[in-house]
Amino acid sequence: MHPMLNIAVRAARKAGNLIAKFYETPDTVEASQKGNNDFVTNVDREAEHLIIDVIRKAYPQHTIISEERGELAGEDQDVQWVIDPLDGTTNFIKRLPHFSVSIAVRVKGRTEVAVVYDPMRNELFTAARGQGAQLNGYRLRGSNAKDLSGTILATGFPFKAKQHSATYINMVGKLFTQCADFRRTGSAALDLAYVASSRVDGFFEIGLKPWDFAAGELLVRESGGIVTDFVGGHNSYVSGNVVAGNPRVVKALLSTVRDELSDSLKR
Repeated sequence: MHPMLNIAVRAARKAGNLIAKFYETPDTVEASQKGNNDFVTNVDREAEHLIIDVIRKAYPQHTIISEERGELAGEDQDVQWVIDPLDGTTNFIKRLPHFSVSIAVRVKGRTEVAVVYDPMRNELFTAARGQGAQLNGYRLRGSNAKDLSGTILATGFPFKAKQHSATYINMVGKLFTQCADFRRTGSAALDLAYVASSRVDGFFEIGLKPWDFAAGELLVRESGGIVTDFVGGHNSYVSGNVVAGNPRVVKALLSTVRDELSDSLKR
């Protein structure tokens, strides 16, 4: 196993165990609002602290970028750990058992290692660049759908960027005439892991942050899929707009929504 993957797995499991413990004792969870429709809990912060601790012990010189604490610059700026200690905080607060820990390691702007861990189902999705993606040690292959016909597409509403709501609803309407159905689960990291494991055929979302999709992106790529923005480019880390699936699904999805895109979504 890639040594950094080993550390990422250790950190994700540790954080996942903490999250699962808190889930059993809801009275100990303290939630507060940090932005529009955007929440944080003491659990996010404690899980983040655990993850950073594990990384720092093994790689004190690496840089860490995390959802709650931003960038913690290390001596080595080339290696960045991109972490979301609890992706699906709203589900967690509402006691809907679907959320994950997401950890990716990027070296000189390229993702090398990825872990997405679902502590409620004890499902550990892992990938190392060039070595494939796995779920609990079993090799993953994405969907072999040839077009959108019969496909299940995962998505997320742009709840933090409601200026896109009309455009988004139009995109969904267009896609619904072509695909079978949608899933909207509340954790982009798990949505991408599910694309990698063929549980859904594709995924699209507006305005994600790097920690939401950095790990999931590598899982998709290493299971035979591709990840683009809404115009088929590689600008997702800047725009936050993400489309994922096998090449044929992504091509069909992009061509279906092309005419609905506002100018801001074409960047």
